[in-house]
Amino acid sequence: MTTVSSRLYVTEVFTSVQGEGTLTGVPSVFVRMAGCNLRCAWCDTPYSSWSPEGTHIAIDALVEDVLSRGPRHVVLTGGEPMLQAGLVPFSKKLAARGIHITVETAGTVDAPVEMHLASISPKLSDSTPAQPAAWVKRHDDRRHRPDVAAALMARHDYQLKFVFGPHTRVPEILAYLADVQALASGPIPPENVLLMPQGRDTATLDHNLERAVATAIEHGWRISDRLHVRLFGDTRGT
Repeated sequence: MTTVSSRLYVTEVFTSVQGEGTLTGVPSVFVRMAGCNLRCAWCDTPYSSWSPEGTHIAIDALVEDVLSRGPRHVVLTGGEPMLQAGLVPFSKKLAARGIHITVETAGTVDAPVEMHLASISPKLSDSTPAQPAAWVKRHDDRRHRPDVAAALMARHDYQLKFVFGPHTRVPEILAYLADVQALASGPIPPENVLLMPQGRDTATLDHNLERAVATAIEHGWRISDRLHVRLFGDTRGT
């Protein structure tokens, strides 16, 4: 975690529509941070996690860049954006300018970041990479932090967004929710739990969506598609 709070290590900034979660379709500015504490096997942004690319940008300059782009919704994503100390002052400056902030996080790191929606994407066992060996244990040791998720949920509006792929086990989702519920300040509304099909192309999304829909109906959860992939394909800056 960086100790420099006046700058952020940023992979890309772009304007698009939110493709996931409860705000799907909302025009938004995305600020993708470089760096991650996990190494998901199916990661679709390896350029911000497995091999992070980026530029150190002064927070004030980044705020002005974001504001100049028009949309009043901003998504802070990664990688894992919560790793960077500069995210706290950056988020506070955006909020002071009337910006709605969504933070996309795996729910493994807590910080006093200003946000209007905590978009928590817990990583289950099917996210663990097969290699390199050093990251298999490291990823598994870090990915399951129901205490962090519960803390974020206590302070913010939230959604729990599970990537749903061919090897996702529903009992594991239920176990994670039970672990969080044991620490949470109140019940988890089923509409706050979303299943999102894994996939970087339409055919794969469709395949995983079919099973996800059946599971969501059974448990009263919601479905989140990946609209940006359907609109633009698996491309950067979308």
